[in-house]
Amino acid sequence: MAQTILIFALVIAAGLWLGRYKVKGISIGSTWILFVGIIVSHFGFKPDPTALSFVKDFGLILFVFSIGLAVGPGFFHSFRKGGVTMNLLAVGMVLMAGATAVLIHLITGEKMETMVGVMSGAVTNTPGLGAAQQTLSDVLTAQGESAASAAEAAAGLASSYAVAYPLGVLAVIALLIAFKSIFKIDPEKERKALDDEVSSQDMARRMHCEVENPAIFGKKLADIIGSYSESLVVSRLMRGNEIFIPGPDTVLEKGDKLLIVTSQPCVDQARILFGEEIPMHLSDWTKMDGKLVTKRLSITKSSLTGKHLKNLHIRSDYGVTVTRVLRAGVELVASPNLILQMGDSIQVVGTEEAINAVAKLVGNKPETLTHPNLVPIFAGIAVGVIFGTLPIKFPGIPQPVRLGLAGGPLIIAILLGHFGPKLRITTYTTLSANMMIREIGINLFLAAVGLGAGENFVSALVGGGYMWILYGAIITVVPIVITMLLARLVFKLNFFQICGLITGSSTNPPVLAFAQGAYGSDYTSVNYATVYPLAMFLRVLTAQLLILYALA
Repeated sequence: MAQTILIFALVIAAGLWLGRYKVKGISIGSTWILFVGIIVSHFGFKPDPTALSFVKDFGLILFVFSIGLAVGPGFFHSFRKGGVTMNLLAVGMVLMAGATAVLIHLITGEKMETMVGVMSGAVTNTPGLGAAQQTLSDVLTAQGESAASAAEAAAGLASSYAVAYPLGVLAVIALLIAFKSIFKIDPEKERKALDDEVSSQDMARRMHCEVENPAIFGKKLADIIGSYSESLVVSRLMRGNEIFIPGPDTVLEKGDKLLIVTSQPCVDQARILFGEEIPMHLSDWTKMDGKLVTKRLSITKSSLTGKHLKNLHIRSDYGVTVTRVLRAGVELVASPNLILQMGDSIQVVGTEEAINAVAKLVGNKPETLTHPNLVPIFAGIAVGVIFGTLPIKFPGIPQPVRLGLAGGPLIIAILLGHFGPKLRITTYTTLSANMMIREIGINLFLAAVGLGAGENFVSALVGGGYMWILYGAIITVVPIVITMLLARLVFKLNFFQICGLITGSSTNPPVLAFAQGAYGSDYTSVNYATVYPLAMFLRVLTAQLLILYALA
């Protein structure tokens, strides 16, 4: 066991060290671990087989579960604001890759099991490889093959995966560069178009209005806002030289000045309701009244997860107004029915004393957020493993499909990330903690795959495996070219949307890093996250279905 740990540690350390180096700004990052593992295994340094199998499966689980937990909160939201179109294109891209692999198998006679490995490498989908290996091993064992024979067959998939993987990264980068050149795309112009679109979405926006509408003179604020209470928060009111926090029973008068927090789509409604915007700045309010202060408080009490903001009675009990909620870097309007999560930050306005009382209510101890909440993680993994073993029957396929150790935990993590706060389950983990789990998982998995494949890698390559490079290139290029043309010419998607669509559908982090570095925008990663969960699930499912098709 000591030797096994030593081999894993050296392979991962060497792979990560090599991943630091770039050739013309391009690096395949931690994928070097896979190739170092192949080389080490080829020269006879092999870990204990039982430990190798465990590390591979456990690393895969940690990787996919951390991804699912991170993207879960925004997964269903991604289907709005054009996300349906992008996800449909992603589905088409996944299906085209599978169809291309089957077509190559029928034309060339190459084994379908091998083509699944080539396809997984061509689309740089490591969880798909893991799911395919597990399905192949399970089916062969059920058919009476020995465990050693089944493990050897599963390891063969990694050889074709490793051969096709490098071009799967480089070809996508080359296609993005060529696409930008052929369509004469100006990244700055494309970025500005997305900036204008984002500014119109439901994010918090501060505005200053003067009460000029005669219809609301002498009326209570609650009666005026009415149905707009979900999207309009009147933070402060200035009447003459007096500034105070208005309550629901505050009566508005002509000439009152209001500090309002709302979303961009509701700006015109606020102007119609109260009056035109006036040239004021937030500092104008703080200069005139030093009693009211603005602070940001962190929600660190797990008991508040899943509660509606209105249930805290912050304004009625403390005289403090919550103007916005900051979640995962995005500012949201503090609507009464907003469901809170541990890790949220609330922007509040009130007196120092009242805000201190609210701070005790919500916790406001950011240091507690650095402690990882491991119960839902391991409980979720347990449910995911059980869910992954459940058989799913498809018509025409003799063997039932199982989501396995890749698909099961991924789906449960997505559901946990999305529904957890609503069910009062605290799923919050810091970004660094999530990244640590993710990186440890993928590094262990890549090392195990490489160490398992290295013994037969060279012989497979020399014995005709060099053709896998060509097959992989076809599987990579054909679906991407078709998807790019459809996205630009038919659906009129922005260049950064297309970059995110292609990298997310290919589940290709190295290309994502290249696109962000080369074109200098975070929009690529936002759109990557929009299609990544569904694409990841379908990649895993497609790999399993093709293995079952091959063994039918």
